[in-house]
Amino acid sequence: MKAKKNPLWTPTSQQIQEANLTSFIHRINERHGIKLSSFDALHDWSINHLRDFWCAVWDFCGLTTSQEGKRQIHLPHGIFKPEFFTDAQLNFAENLLRPRASETPALTFWGEDKVKRSLTFGEVYQEVAHLAAYLKSLGVRKGDRIGGYVPNTPEAVIAMLATTSLGAIWSSCSPDFGVSGLLDRFGQIEPKILFMSDGYYYNGKRFDCLERVNELRTGLPSLEKIIVFPYGDQPFSLSSHSWLIAWNDALAPFHGATNIEFVQVPFNHPVYIMYSSGTTDVPKCIVHGVGGTLLQHLKEHQLHCDIKPGDRVFYFTTCGWMMWNWQVSALASGATLLLYDGSPMVSADQILWEFAETEGMTHFGTAAKYIDTLHKDEVYPKNTYDLSKLRMITSTGSPLVPESFDFVYEHISSKICLASISGGTDIISCFALGNPIGPVWRGELQAPGLGMDVQVFDQEGHSVIGQKGELVCTTPFPSMPVFFWEDKGDLKYYATYFERFPDVWCHGDYAERTTHRGFIIYGRSDTVLNPGGVRIGTAEIYRQVEQIPEVLESLAVGQEWQEDVRVILFVKLREGVTLTPELINVIKQKIRANASPRHVPAKVIQISDIPRTKNGKIVELAVRETIHGRPVHNITALANPEVLKLFENLEELKED
Repeated sequence: MKAKKNPLWTPTSQQIQEANLTSFIHRINERHGIKLSSFDALHDWSINHLRDFWCAVWDFCGLTTSQEGKRQIHLPHGIFKPEFFTDAQLNFAENLLRPRASETPALTFWGEDKVKRSLTFGEVYQEVAHLAAYLKSLGVRKGDRIGGYVPNTPEAVIAMLATTSLGAIWSSCSPDFGVSGLLDRFGQIEPKILFMSDGYYYNGKRFDCLERVNELRTGLPSLEKIIVFPYGDQPFSLSSHSWLIAWNDALAPFHGATNIEFVQVPFNHPVYIMYSSGTTDVPKCIVHGVGGTLLQHLKEHQLHCDIKPGDRVFYFTTCGWMMWNWQVSALASGATLLLYDGSPMVSADQILWEFAETEGMTHFGTAAKYIDTLHKDEVYPKNTYDLSKLRMITSTGSPLVPESFDFVYEHISSKICLASISGGTDIISCFALGNPIGPVWRGELQAPGLGMDVQVFDQEGHSVIGQKGELVCTTPFPSMPVFFWEDKGDLKYYATYFERFPDVWCHGDYAERTTHRGFIIYGRSDTVLNPGGVRIGTAEIYRQVEQIPEVLESLAVGQEWQEDVRVILFVKLREGVTLTPELINVIKQKIRANASPRHVPAKVIQISDIPRTKNGKIVELAVRETIHGRPVHNITALANPEVLKLFENLEELKED
């Protein structure tokens, strides 16, 4: 990809002056007697002075602790399992509910075009106080696991806050998971309490969740109580089981509880259990710590995203994706959370922009695929909506192609910082993020995370610039997992991230570091194609193919063929379009001219749908296994597992 001579966006002098990052740099300079003057200089300093940097984030962002301790970092095993600030004591929920004006908006919720609600910080605090008192009456205490089988509603946030206020551990999945997919996850951690809604909406249709309660109770014998809350105003009734109770009935006896007793826990005490995608095996249960999650999110929100008190922060996410956990932490920076649940394509693909205008959104977060869909459907938000308060758009989930950068600046807003970000559930945060005081270059993630020495290694473990390789981090950081659940001796944990390069976190992304000190992500390393021994990132193919008007989506895999690997490209076409030899030739010529002859697929096959995870990511690995006749483990991780049948026993794959 050739870089343009000029960036797509450059901050104004006023934007730079008013940015949190600028204030942070001034504070570092004053405290340490140095003269940093740019993001790059700050990043260099941050990775060479880890303790000073993370302590500075702690102080600047106002981490609330009951015991600060000596704030030391110990590395008994090198970068593997670092020990950050082990003598500090704090509470997760207390940091998100730290004193705010009681009438300040905290949560504004839209459930498609069906339900709208808002709660102030005062109202959220009181709801958390009541629910925490109820949970305490059930015997919930530090270290217990509490599950949420929940849509992205205010109750999900309140339940998480009540859970963590007691020092218990929160873990959530969205209700579009089937029961078996939920049991694959929660069955491993044995939750004591489960929260769920009576139903939810998607694309105008209501789905009932209550029909699952008996199956959940049977499949999770550890459960002592299932707490059900209403999604909208629709009344519901519960059977008279002692283990089942309605939200309002549970809280009613505890309305006298007006204060929250925040249980103090060590810095690295578990707060969240997240799950790997589970498309190749049973999902790994990734445990994240209180302090590390908070510190990393505060850094990313206030320094990389420039979130300030009063900002209105939105991310299109479900409660089964780490971006929900990421967004919720913005409460700790005094922001209002704008929560949306349902399809983003309601009202001719424009519901989210109506939400943005109506609620004065300052930060809009979404998946790259959503931006691509707007582009394909010719939806131009800036022609219809007032987005003058919008300062940043963040995109993740898959690589944001250069053409989508162009689309954002041409058809959404030319005045925003577009931050393509990349990280993962593994670190509940990001390796590459935005930089509100630096330029945005077409097709590039702006910058590495502060305090994280993010590099790209070639196959021999040498750091490279301008070449594709493995995304790695050579410094410890506080949001590394505390451990994997039931992983004796940390064997799975070590094998997942540290076996590839000694004393280096290898993330599993195929990437390139640019001359601007930014990054380009080409996809997951385990889906890299190897025709003739040449490594090809699938995103390089998708970028070319999905510019072709007839193509809605594509999926590329490697097929083992005649002692080599050949590239197979599946394409989902617009309604009424058929894959002709002429269209196949257009696709191949487009790839050959703009990528390379090595990228050209041996076969192009039309397919009616593409399998994806609950978070909307396409699952190349599952398709690769299917075309080879190998079993796909744990297909319950997929949103549409039935689609895999379309890839079975294809005659085209038996031919040269």
